[in-house]
Amino acid sequence: MAASEEAKRILERYGNKLGENIDFESADIPSNKAFSREYEIFRNESLDKTDSFYENTARLFGDIIQLKLKPEEEKQIEDAIEFAHLNIKPSDALGFALFFGIAVVIFAVLLIGVSVVPDVMAGSEKLNPMLGLPLLIMMLGVLMIKPLSKMPIYLASKRRLAASNQMVVCILYMIIYMRHTSNLEHAIKFAGQHVGNPLALDLRKIFWDVETDTYSTIKESIDNYLLGWREYNLEFVEAFHLIGGSLYEPVEQRRVSLLEKALEVILEGTHERMMHFAHDLKSPMTILYMLGIVLPILGLVLFPLIGSFLSGIVKWYHLAILYNILLPIGVFIFGYNLLIKRPTGYSENIEIKDVGEYGQGAKFMAAILLVVFIAIGLLPVVLHFANPDFYDQYTIGSGTLSMKLLDMKCTGEGVDKVCRGPYGTIALILSLFIPFGIAIAFGVYYKIKTKEMMEIRKNTKNLEKEFIGSLFQLGNRVGGGIPVEIAFSRVASDMAGTPTGDFFKMISINLTKLGMSLKEAIFNEKRGAILMFPSGLVQTSMRVLLESARRGPNVVSRSMISISEYVNKINGVNERLKDLLADVTSSMKSQVSFMTPMIAGIVVGVSSMVVSIINRLVEEMGKSGSGSIEGMDIGNIATMLKPEYIIPSYHFQLVVGFYVVEVIIILTYLGSAIESGIDNLAFKNSLGNNMVFGMSLYFVISLLGILVFTILAGGISLVTASGG
Repeated sequence: MAASEEAKRILERYGNKLGENIDFESADIPSNKAFSREYEIFRNESLDKTDSFYENTARLFGDIIQLKLKPEEEKQIEDAIEFAHLNIKPSDALGFALFFGIAVVIFAVLLIGVSVVPDVMAGSEKLNPMLGLPLLIMMLGVLMIKPLSKMPIYLASKRRLAASNQMVVCILYMIIYMRHTSNLEHAIKFAGQHVGNPLALDLRKIFWDVETDTYSTIKESIDNYLLGWREYNLEFVEAFHLIGGSLYEPVEQRRVSLLEKALEVILEGTHERMMHFAHDLKSPMTILYMLGIVLPILGLVLFPLIGSFLSGIVKWYHLAILYNILLPIGVFIFGYNLLIKRPTGYSENIEIKDVGEYGQGAKFMAAILLVVFIAIGLLPVVLHFANPDFYDQYTIGSGTLSMKLLDMKCTGEGVDKVCRGPYGTIALILSLFIPFGIAIAFGVYYKIKTKEMMEIRKNTKNLEKEFIGSLFQLGNRVGGGIPVEIAFSRVASDMAGTPTGDFFKMISINLTKLGMSLKEAIFNEKRGAILMFPSGLVQTSMRVLLESARRGPNVVSRSMISISEYVNKINGVNERLKDLLADVTSSMKSQVSFMTPMIAGIVVGVSSMVVSIINRLVEEMGKSGSGSIEGMDIGNIATMLKPEYIIPSYHFQLVVGFYVVEVIIILTYLGSAIESGIDNLAFKNSLGNNMVFGMSLYFVISLLGILVFTILAGGISLVTASGG
């Protein structure tokens, strides 16, 4: 016992002496328990509200409806739940899907009761045309059960896509730390502190699983985590193992060589996989454009006539369900299945937090535009409901430019009076303001909201390019025997007048004039030079410098030069990745901003001409009692077409306009994600630009098409009248 106590005293005494010279646990690297304890807090802050709502709802319904899944399905969903960090069970996902599907079916049954029961009680034998809508909703409710039960798999795919975009940066940060300190646990913590969500959450969970005794060692926890990526990103797994393998190399040169090999493996793998992805993407994207966008829009020309040929069975709301609900969902699912195959990309890791200071007044401006444009677009509907007898009294222009305001088609008298429309050209033009107003409101909001943040990101990217060269200079100066504090002043002098020179100059001023320590000069909350640079790369480089400074100038020099070389390699690969995807992304941008709005605008103009011609033919027949064109009786044409059942131009344009808005949103999301991964800021900025430009083009082409084809329709009616 005495020997044991003496040994403890000796260890404690010499341990204290060593501690005065060696910082075993850096102040910037938290302990395992502290780092893992942050997992729950970090999880709640990083997961979005949609996931939290789904978790709460799924747990509630899972307790009500308790079902057993097939073993293979349960394992698949369980793996997805673990990867997506969801606090639910596989049975909860199925319970949520069943409950939601049953709720939709019950809602459809209630609609049937509302639409059919009154007719049955009134003794009507005619089938209510509204019956088709609840039957369609009921079918959708049943069909949605299976996809909703796979929701954890969808959320895991979304998270995997976002995390894979950070893998190169994660490996870079680990290599940067391991380059000067051979400690894998600290390297993982260092990456977890700087890589950002969602990959940072995964790195924290590695330590959390050890602290909660899920795994007994950190190696087991790491191996389990990498097992989930083996199928999706083998390069990341191999690079991680190479970094871990460097711990067992006794020779410094071989250890550094393994670290550089790890970065080389993930960069080469990324380039090769992205090359195959870009080549394989061309044919599916062509199919998506043609079958999901171009052909459906061109097919819309036939729908105004289909309603008349089928005696009104096809209504405008059937068209809305098909084009504004089912088709966009199909296009998004098809596109998203292509997107999840996107391999690892490189993100610049520049996150600009929206603290409410950017884009002030955006909501007010968007709300004003939305209210004004929708009020203009709803004017025909308001006029009709305000005065049901006000339907076709007003006509603007004469001859071929004659355009009616409402042109409602009414049948019956009194309580049996039924009005369809509006069919008028002026009402059609006013309807353009509804989808245009919605698109402009959202577009202006996102443009104003993201303008300053995108400007900051752009400037920061430019600063990072300049900063990499500055790091190389700094490393050379320190390697030449100049102290770090003086090296900052020398580099600042050489780069005077540049943002990086100002950054180093502020560090030098904080050191010399304010008497701050090196850490305070860079990271002080009020005067720290890092406040000028909202860049993860700059912050990481400076933290590495602080860690290296404890180990001497040679370590600082090697670390700074290594960071410069590593980042230059990554930037080179990233530029090649952009070149590979240039064809796909440029075609998507042309579809969003030009092709889709232009085709849709022409379709609206053509359909307005078709409706106008039929209506004018019927009017001419009513005036003359009969009429003919080269022996063809107009009365037979009118009887065959049944103009009272034609889908109103007003409603038709709304369906087309909303479909264009949805296509712009879907293609903008897919294009942004394919080009740069999950990047909400880039997506919102692109969406704002595409909404404004695309819908403005749609508005102009539709307006010109309506006017031009109205003139053509007027000319045809004059020929008809003279022929009669």
